[in-house]
Amino acid sequence: MRILLAEDDKNLNHSIAQQLTAKGFAVDCCFDGEEALYFCEQNIHDVILLDRMLPLMDGTAVLKKLRENGIGTPVILITALGTLNDKVTGLNLGADDYLVKPFAFEELLARIQCVTRRSPILNMSSELHLADIRYNASDNTLTGKSGACTLSNREGALLEVFLKNPTQTFPRNTLLLKIWGPDSDVEEGNLDNYIYFLRRRLKTVGSRLEIKTIRGVGYCLNCYETT
Repeated sequence: MRILLAEDDKNLNHSIAQQLTAKGFAVDCCFDGEEALYFCEQNIHDVILLDRMLPLMDGTAVLKKLRENGIGTPVILITALGTLNDKVTGLNLGADDYLVKPFAFEELLARIQCVTRRSPILNMSSELHLADIRYNASDNTLTGKSGACTLSNREGALLEVFLKNPTQTFPRNTLLLKIWGPDSDVEEGNLDNYIYFLRRRLKTVGSRLEIKTIRGVGYCLNCYETT
């Protein structure tokens, strides 16, 4: 799961990012509202942790803009403004939750679990099922009718994107951002390599699922009826 952390307090930003990374999340950090909006508009994150009082553009303005643009990524506002009116304003703008500073990391983690359970495409379960395969993210194990195999972290992350969004066509750039992150200078050929590896993994476990190349666009996962 990839999380965007928009917090201008560098020490707090670093602390939260370290703890989330230790829990297995991929974390992208930013420190002002304009940068946060740019990251949000890439639409590559599973959860957004958004400080309300950011420089250049405050968090409520960022939230309002991304909801106007149709981006439905779960957002948790994190802020020192904890009055009832502040909370109602944030929730009415489209926030999924509201966490007042200071807070314990365990509470933040629980809030993340809560908003992802409510999301129609996300959940915190470590196991995903689709058609004739089962993927366990906790140990990167892919299982099908012909057996099981272990995926690399990159292969697993790529497979998760497809399993959570079956039949959706992903542009190449979107997959690069989702798997390698916006700060990576990875070459596009690396994506092709991992698509090739993942196709071989699916064949190894006897799956009829197929990662299809959409010429000039990217890739999608084809789901066939299985018996």
